[in-house]
Amino acid sequence: MTTGNRNDPLRVVVVDDHTVMRAGVVALLAAEPSIAVVGEADNGREAVALVAALAPDVVLMDLRMPVLDGVAATAEITAGPAPTRVLILTTYDTDAEIERAVEAGAIGYLLKDTTREQLVDAIRSAARGETVLAPRVAERLVARMRRPAPVVLTAREVDVLAAVADGLSNADIGRRLVIAEATVKTHLLRVFAKLDVSDRTHAVVVALDQGLLPRPGRTGS
Repeated sequence: MTTGNRNDPLRVVVVDDHTVMRAGVVALLAAEPSIAVVGEADNGREAVALVAALAPDVVLMDLRMPVLDGVAATAEITAGPAPTRVLILTTYDTDAEIERAVEAGAIGYLLKDTTREQLVDAIRSAARGETVLAPRVAERLVARMRRPAPVVLTAREVDVLAAVADGLSNADIGRRLVIAEATVKTHLLRVFAKLDVSDRTHAVVVALDQGLLPRPGRTGS
């Protein structure tokens, strides 16, 4: 990263395979004296080479590009010797895109509808090492974190619960599955804990509702 006077402009590389979009970003930043665009690239491979040659403070990185996409380029840049921050600037805001970019080492994720002021502030924040997220992206990440993890039952737990759905007692389940009755009880207790229920009937209802058990009475055509 730049080691000169703190009043020196931040050195930025803009990466986007769409020439008009790239030119627009460069034009937006041209009026900002605290930022200097020192390089442009139209694919990820070219971006990696520019970072190695110029060691900019921040890279504004598009995601979907030819030769090398933005995620792969981000991973290479953040793993390299230059302490350059990568700030994603894209039109895509899906969970998968955001997750891949963050895992690759991007310090921020902006959408292309961001304003000039927001973009300038984001570049400054990224250069300081602060995480920058577009409001819509932040909302998606928070929603994803709050989403409960899916319940996963083992094959044996499904067998036991299916037998419960068939109306079998613990002893009958043990005979059907050739396991001890105590083992049946252990499996049921684990199922109760996973489904957050306290009885057999509720366990079957919740498992059916969540698609963890096949609906009874369904046969092939």
